[in-house]
Amino acid sequence: MAYLGWAMGSICLIGGGIISFYNNCLLGSLHETGGKRHIRYRDLAGHIYGKGMYRATWFVQYFNLSIANIGTIILAGEALKAIWGAFSDNTSVKLAGWIVIAGICFGLFAFVVPNLHALRFFSTCSLLLSLIYTCIAIAIAFSDGLRSAPRDYSLKGTKADRTFNAIGALATIAFAYNTGILPEMQSTIRQPTTTNIYKALGMQFTVGTFPFLVLTFVGYWAYGNAANPYLLLSLGGPKSLVTIANAAAFLQAIVSLHIYATPMYEFMDTYFARKDQSDWSLHSMLVRFITRGTYITVSTFLGALLPFFGDFIALTGAMAAFPLESGIVHHMYLKVKGKGFSTWRLIWHWSIVVISAVLTIVTCVAAIHYIISDSTYYHAFADI
Repeated sequence: MAYLGWAMGSICLIGGGIISFYNNCLLGSLHETGGKRHIRYRDLAGHIYGKGMYRATWFVQYFNLSIANIGTIILAGEALKAIWGAFSDNTSVKLAGWIVIAGICFGLFAFVVPNLHALRFFSTCSLLLSLIYTCIAIAIAFSDGLRSAPRDYSLKGTKADRTFNAIGALATIAFAYNTGILPEMQSTIRQPTTTNIYKALGMQFTVGTFPFLVLTFVGYWAYGNAANPYLLLSLGGPKSLVTIANAAAFLQAIVSLHIYATPMYEFMDTYFARKDQSDWSLHSMLVRFITRGTYITVSTFLGALLPFFGDFIALTGAMAAFPLESGIVHHMYLKVKGKGFSTWRLIWHWSIVVISAVLTIVTCVAAIHYIISDSTYYHAFADI
């Protein structure tokens, strides 16, 4: 919102939600293509396009999930730093240190939760944690807005800065509404999968999205263009409530990273683990400890080295949401179900493919511009 303003920000947030719901419904309808269920995005792409697209989809999906996970670790580190700062003036531990502590927690969780099926209980906890920090943030931001002086809602920076900021904001919105792993999530749904995924998406884009839209609008109203990308850092309410919100955000980030990292974990487990042994055999535990520990260690190091949470989120939205959740979805839909479509319907789907390709390019440029700019302005392992 701070990079788009009230009018364009509202249009892009609401419109982005509607478009993302539509795109995800199209993708969900392709789950049982060719008489079989495709439990991975790359399996679906490989079935429709062949081995080359299977590998390309695998690379893009995993690369971008890794970027998202780096951003999640940075967010968790910021939450821990905020919790410590609320009750102590000791600043000897910088942001990089808190990111490392967060990474250790992520690694332990990845070890004790072997697969997505074992995450069911924690998924419910994640929902409750999201509601906790969202409701607290809305209440405190609303209170701050009532008591604060008039805010500045103007777009900051030069014309070039405003352009890059607006483009980057589109990528961030795309990231917020999409996961990049819908087929993997749909594979856990009972039959009929298409009908049930429509119901799940309907809940996600109505009941699930509404609190975050309220938080976005209230946060922008309360703090204007000075709102922090990690909004909890802008809150000025009671320390105890802000700390609870930060603690909930930290714990929810642990579950979120595990969900986004599951395709990578599944790939490593399939390659290194033994199929005839349980998740808790010595070999399986050793594989999890080494592979997941290495993955989390590398992600934590990169997050501490370049702690630009907003930049990584924008890059993820640019490289994952627009191609995987929009352009490729419409092209696959045309390949599978396009025979007999009217001319106007073909034009509609092809227009989305072209627009998605253009948005992918321009938002990638903007996101990389952010990272290069911040890397120049801040030193390595910066305490932002």
